[in-house]
Amino acid sequence: MVDWLLDGMSARGDAPALLGPDGEWSFADIVERSRAWSHQLAPIEPGAVVTFDGDYGLETIALLLALAGNRNVAVPLSRDVAAHHDAFRGLSQAAYHISGWDCVRKTGVSPSHEYYLRLRQQDKPGLVLFTSGSTGVNKAAVHDLAALLDKFRTPRPAYRTLAFLQVDHIGGLNTLFHTLANGGAVVAAASRTPQDVCAAIERHRAELLPTSPTFLNLLLLSEEHLRRDLSSLRLITYGTEPMPASTLARVRAAFPAVRLLQTYGLSELGILRSQSRDSDSLWVRVGGEGFDTRITDGRLWIRAHSAMLGYLNAPSPFDADGYFDTGDLVECDGEWIRFVGRVNEVINVGGNKVFPAEVESVLMEMENVADATVYGEASPITGKIVSTSVLLSTPEPMDSFKLRMRRFCESRLAPFQIPVRVRFSDGPLHNERFKRRRSPT
Repeated sequence: MVDWLLDGMSARGDAPALLGPDGEWSFADIVERSRAWSHQLAPIEPGAVVTFDGDYGLETIALLLALAGNRNVAVPLSRDVAAHHDAFRGLSQAAYHISGWDCVRKTGVSPSHEYYLRLRQQDKPGLVLFTSGSTGVNKAAVHDLAALLDKFRTPRPAYRTLAFLQVDHIGGLNTLFHTLANGGAVVAAASRTPQDVCAAIERHRAELLPTSPTFLNLLLLSEEHLRRDLSSLRLITYGTEPMPASTLARVRAAFPAVRLLQTYGLSELGILRSQSRDSDSLWVRVGGEGFDTRITDGRLWIRAHSAMLGYLNAPSPFDADGYFDTGDLVECDGEWIRFVGRVNEVINVGGNKVFPAEVESVLMEMENVADATVYGEASPITGKIVSTSVLLSTPEPMDSFKLRMRRFCESRLAPFQIPVRVRFSDGPLHNERFKRRRSPT
């Protein structure tokens, strides 16, 4: 199922494929190591569910390719979700767990879910990715890995790409397979701090940085982009959450020679092709070959060739025509759309809708505000009130901040949009995947 990918990589021979803090490896190195892993996996029967620990590196990439070639169901677990590893192994019904070359452990579990049976009957490799639903419950999405890989058969431009999103994230896998299939090079940083990311871009002359709005805000606050030579960057892509307009404007000013592109995808569907109206705009077109989109009552629905088979631990979310309700609210301007928020995050204040990203964008224009998240809380009068958690650059008395905030917001927001309750945070306002936590912190 991955012979076409391995053949293409073999043809590129000694060209650089993986550049990281622990060394540099060619396409030939990855293929050779993948074949070694294939021999190591020989006792594991096709169709078996296999979890493995790993982040970007030669062993992780080679093992993932070998599992696909052996027609196993791969369940990658990065250090980002270390606290959930035991739960994810149990939820995935893993028959084997791999934590290193000589650490292949049989669990004694016999996976029996209908999606696993379907993959075995079709003799196809699988993939399980974990995603958080609106309730915060982790869902296990089962993919036909062969279908997910199909889109990478079409040649696309190749870049030296900083691997920011991890191998257990749909965006990270998209970056990895796109880069390997098109002859680019994956650049791995020692960590995902602004310091280490910028150091890796400078050292390896990375051309593409795929990341999130939250990380871009952290990068600007750190000013690491001023201390490092990032002149090799040609493209910054951002996704996973709405981009505040104020953050986009600051990124544009900081990187005037770099093209900015909004991306869009879901763990359940894969990554869609996208085109931003321009680098200054939040308007975007999404879709491409293998994807159909429709908008109903302002909600985006998508049907995808690469869609998951379903969840291991939740009902099927697809309608009778195969469309998936993304839960994303959008505005339309012809063929262009603008993401305004998630359905479950909209705050209803006395019948008025408040979109957190719009309020966050204004708050982050304020002096001394390093970051802010906005969310709703119950109110006996209006049903909900707008609340915010704020990370300050330097300490400031709460009373003076609230007064300053209200004055700043009055000319920029409607009265019902202005936060009523304010909390100061002494830690990050994002989760391990660099997405905003929209809840009290």
